[in-house]
Amino acid sequence: MRCFFLLLLFGNLSAELFAQSYRFDFGNGKARQGYTRIHTDDRYTADRGYGFEPGALLQAVERKNMDFITASAPFFFSVKLPEGNYTVTIVLGDTEAGSATTVRAENRRLLFANIRTKKGQRKKVIATIHIRDSIIRDAQGTAIAKVRLKPREISYAHWDNKLTIEFNDSLPKVDAMEIQRDTNAATVFLAGNSTVVDQDKEPWAAWGQMFPSFFRPGNICIANYAESGETLKAFRGERRLQKIFSLAKPGDYLFIEFAHNDQKPGSTHLDPFTTYQSTLMEWITEARAHGMVPVLVTSMHRRSFDTGGKINNTLLEYPEAMRQTAQKADVALIDLNAMSKTLYEAWGPEKSVRAFVHFPANIFPNQPQALKDDTHFSTYGAYELARCVVQEIRRQKLSLASYLKKDTGAFDPSHPDPWEQWYWPLSPLYASQKPDGN
Repeated sequence: MRCFFLLLLFGNLSAELFAQSYRFDFGNGKARQGYTRIHTDDRYTADRGYGFEPGALLQAVERKNMDFITASAPFFFSVKLPEGNYTVTIVLGDTEAGSATTVRAENRRLLFANIRTKKGQRKKVIATIHIRDSIIRDAQGTAIAKVRLKPREISYAHWDNKLTIEFNDSLPKVDAMEIQRDTNAATVFLAGNSTVVDQDKEPWAAWGQMFPSFFRPGNICIANYAESGETLKAFRGERRLQKIFSLAKPGDYLFIEFAHNDQKPGSTHLDPFTTYQSTLMEWITEARAHGMVPVLVTSMHRRSFDTGGKINNTLLEYPEAMRQTAQKADVALIDLNAMSKTLYEAWGPEKSVRAFVHFPANIFPNQPQALKDDTHFSTYGAYELARCVVQEIRRQKLSLASYLKKDTGAFDPSHPDPWEQWYWPLSPLYASQKPDGN
C-alpha cells in the first residue's frame, strides 16, 4: 500500500528518469523500491553523501500504511550534489494527524511557508533550487579560476557542494524526497549586496532569499550570488560576476542591485553619473553577449525619516543614475527605490522598525546589546520588499511574470501586509553582529 501511495504522489516516472534521480524515503520502516531508506540516525558524511546535519533530535513515526520523520525543533537534511539546478519534490503529511511545515534551502532561502495538512492528507511540494561551488570552469568543465570568498562565507551553506534543506515549523512531518537535475529552467542570477543576499543567520534577512517562494518550479530557478558589503567593482574583482557568466545560458536573467556601498569613499567607490553608469553599461553589454536578459533594480532607501515623516534620500544620485542607464540601454528597470519610499512612509517612523533589525537586548542567544539597524531587514521587511519586486515584474509584464505562482496576489506598497500576520518560525542559527554594508 505504501509503495502504491508514493507512486501516485510522484507520478509515473520512467526507469531512465529514476536512474538520474536521488530518492529518499524517511522513517524506520521498509523503503519502497528504488528509494534509499533514511533513518533518524543517518548523519551526513562526505563518504555517504547524504544525511541529517548535527544537532537534529529526530523521531521516526510508523503508521499502518506509511511512516515519516519529525522533530520538535528545526532539522536539516543534506545531499552532496554537483553544481547546477535541481527540482526537489517533498512529500509531507500524516495519515493519522495533521502537520505544519516550513521549508527553506541553503542559507534560509524560503521555499514554502507553513504548509499544513489535515489528518489523512498528504501534500507534495516542489521547488527548483540552485546549487553552486566556488570553482569557475570553462566550457569544457576545466577549472580556470575561483571566486575569492570572504572568511565568513566559508561556513555558508551555499558554497559547500551540497544541497541543504531546512525543515521547520510547529509540526513538520517528512515522508519522502526526490531530487532531479533540471537543465531546462531559466536561471535568475541575483547580483547585489547585503540587502539582496541570502542572510545565513537570524534575525537578518534580505529580499533575495524570499524571492524563490514566488515562482513555479521547473520554469525558473533563483540563483542568489549577492554578498554583504559588495560594490559593482568588488563583485567583479572577486570573480563573482565571472562565476555567473561561466554558468549562464541564453535566456537566463541577471538582476543587478548596487548603490549602498558604491557611494562610500574607498578603492571601490564609483561616481553616480560617470563610473557607476559606465560600469552598469559594461555589465549589461556582457550579459547580453552571453544571451542573458539584464534587469536593473534601484536600491531601496535606508530607514531615515525627516521631521515630517518623509524618507530622506541617503542614496543621493545613485538611483537616478541607474534609471537613466536603464533608459539609455533599453533594459527593464525595477524601481525598488521609489517603491520602498512608498512602503516606508506607509509604515511611518514607528511601525517601520518592525521591517528592520530593531530588537531589544537578549531577544536572541548571545545578544547582550540591543540591535538597531536601519539598513538591514527583518524577515518581515525582506518579504515585503520581495513583494515589491514581484509586483513590478507583474506590472511591467516582464517575461518572468508568466512564471509566478498562481496564488501570488497583487501588492500595493502603500498598503503593506500587516506585521501581525507575518509568520516566520526561527531558524536555529543567530548572529548579533550586523552584516557588512550600511
